[in-house]
Amino acid sequence: MSGRLLRLACTATMAAQAVLTPAPALAAPDPQQRSVSALLTDLQRLYRQAEQSTEAYDATTEKLRRQRAEVSRLDGELSRARLALQDSRADAGRLARQQYQSTGGLGPYVRLLLARDPQHALDEGHVIGELARQRARTVTRLTAAEQRKDALARAARKALDTQLALAGRQQRQHDDVRARLGDVERLLAALTPAQLAAIAGLEQQGVSEAQQRLSTGGALPEDRPASPEGDRAVRYAMAQLGKPYQWGAQGPSAYDCSGLTSQAWSHAGTPIPRTSQEQWHRLTRVPLRDLRPGDLVVYFPEATHVAMYVGHGQVVQAPRPGERIEVAPMASYPVLGAVRPDAPQPSEAR
Repeated sequence: MSGRLLRLACTATMAAQAVLTPAPALAAPDPQQRSVSALLTDLQRLYRQAEQSTEAYDATTEKLRRQRAEVSRLDGELSRARLALQDSRADAGRLARQQYQSTGGLGPYVRLLLARDPQHALDEGHVIGELARQRARTVTRLTAAEQRKDALARAARKALDTQLALAGRQQRQHDDVRARLGDVERLLAALTPAQLAAIAGLEQQGVSEAQQRLSTGGALPEDRPASPEGDRAVRYAMAQLGKPYQWGAQGPSAYDCSGLTSQAWSHAGTPIPRTSQEQWHRLTRVPLRDLRPGDLVVYFPEATHVAMYVGHGQVVQAPRPGERIEVAPMASYPVLGAVRPDAPQPSEAR
């Protein structure tokens, strides 16, 4: 843990020297005059806020991806509808020419009365009736094609407006994440190595105590075998150990917390939602004592962090900015609950 915070401090110091200027809001009170526990509380709060912003950014990015696909689909349908409308208009043009060319001469009923062969005239009348029905179908097809083209054009415009709004929201959330990470970097850059070591020790003590409470409270699960899909997900996640955390990343060179879990289960053949909040709300929940490898442990009341259970009270996770994918105690953060991606899905939304 101390090595982790020291790495973060080095990164933050370089970043602060390169791109950041001191923020007056963080300059008082002086970090050098504050207690270790207060500094740890501040760091944990800043990391949590950054992760909340990251999850919001990830959710918007996923919506934007789906919206772009919808815009592309509607554009394709609109192109096909325009071609169909051209064909219907061509048919209608031929119909108009035929109607104009056949306006001269006797009508079909007069020809029937004067015909020498009434049966032949009746047959001709049947043909004339079929032609009339074909013309009616052509008019109906033209009308439907016009209506479909107009409806698709409206839908395409609305979908594009939604895409543009999502892109704007994504940019604002991107800026928010960067601002919150800047707060973390400034605070770390202001701390001494001794303070960083003390903060890391206090954080490690808190994790050990939380893990002990889970154990004595019966919440730590017994060792259970993974499902075949869960085993594949765990093997994928473990193969990413040592790769850096990067907010918004889904691999293969870096991940954020839900990017790691979603990609692991996708490679196991069971796609799951992109964000930790959606994973918590849409996947089947299981008691902590029933966990098996591959299940997902979700953290914080807002479900803004997620890790994968690997057995023996441990999880594999992408912890936070500046750190690398690691195996850690299940109680590394405040546990909200757990979900099982390959269980039957809930019958209704939670």
